[in-house]
Amino acid sequence: MFSAERLRDWILLLLCNLMWAGQFVLVKIVQEQMGPIAATSFPMLLATIFLFLIVHFELRSQAQNIPKRPFLRDWRGFMTIGVLGQVVAQLFITWGVRYSLASDAALLMLTLPIVTTIMAYFLLGEKMSPIRWLSFALAVAGVVECSGVNWKELNLVGSNYLVGNLLIFFSICGSAFYNVYSKKLLQRYTPLQVLLYSYYFVVALLVPITALVEPEAFREMLHYRTQTWVGIAMLAVIQYCLSMVIFLSVLSRLDATQASLSNYLIPFFGLIMAAIVLHEHLTVPMLAGGVLVLLSTLLITVYEERGWAKSGQSAD
Repeated sequence: MFSAERLRDWILLLLCNLMWAGQFVLVKIVQEQMGPIAATSFPMLLATIFLFLIVHFELRSQAQNIPKRPFLRDWRGFMTIGVLGQVVAQLFITWGVRYSLASDAALLMLTLPIVTTIMAYFLLGEKMSPIRWLSFALAVAGVVECSGVNWKELNLVGSNYLVGNLLIFFSICGSAFYNVYSKKLLQRYTPLQVLLYSYYFVVALLVPITALVEPEAFREMLHYRTQTWVGIAMLAVIQYCLSMVIFLSVLSRLDATQASLSNYLIPFFGLIMAAIVLHEHLTVPMLAGGVLVLLSTLLITVYEERGWAKSGQSAD
């Protein structure tokens, strides 16, 4: 019988990636009235305020079990994942897509779980098992099947796209680094605390950059449409707060390699949302590819736990 805890984690990872898949639609709505940097910094600022209130309540309710001034103990770690993780991931993907092809970006996103695995090997000492290699193979096959990459347009090293593709790859490295390095901090802090303390440095860097590069975003705030504010609020609450808290919570129980493989679900869920919201056509290969990705995440999160249990070891 599958572990109920791991089945729960698998479902939470599905929910997480469903939320992340909706980011592209929300960002598109928000960027109708502001630039890409403001579209990142404004929701993150709201998410930080929201998290501050929640964590403040959490600390007060658990004051007897939490050491005083916990943030100061590991501020360098939070600054590291905030700047090298979130800032790099969010800004570089925004800039990179401007100078590259959608086909290139779709293919490069396949490297996220692989980069995460490499970082987890060197930073956390995680190992690769036969089940994990099989899961990777299924996931890659599934995403290639359903992503709709235009192989005729694909150009990863052409002079016109090299800068954009490098920025996209750096963004992927930022995401992978945040996921892996956060696991160390999750040993001493709750997912809410890790997220909030890293966001302090994200906001401290992004807001001044927005004021310098896109000052009109502040001047036009009173003229934003209702749908723009709704988009900003949803990005803050769903993308930068709720989804990340869920993911970090699961990450505290799973290996970074296991959790990262679920990121292959983002293109699949993105296709479903595009079909529902934008009325784009879903094809049989797309659905078949999505099924492969779902099977790969089930294999590495639920089935692998069963293998560990039989051998008398712990997957954590």
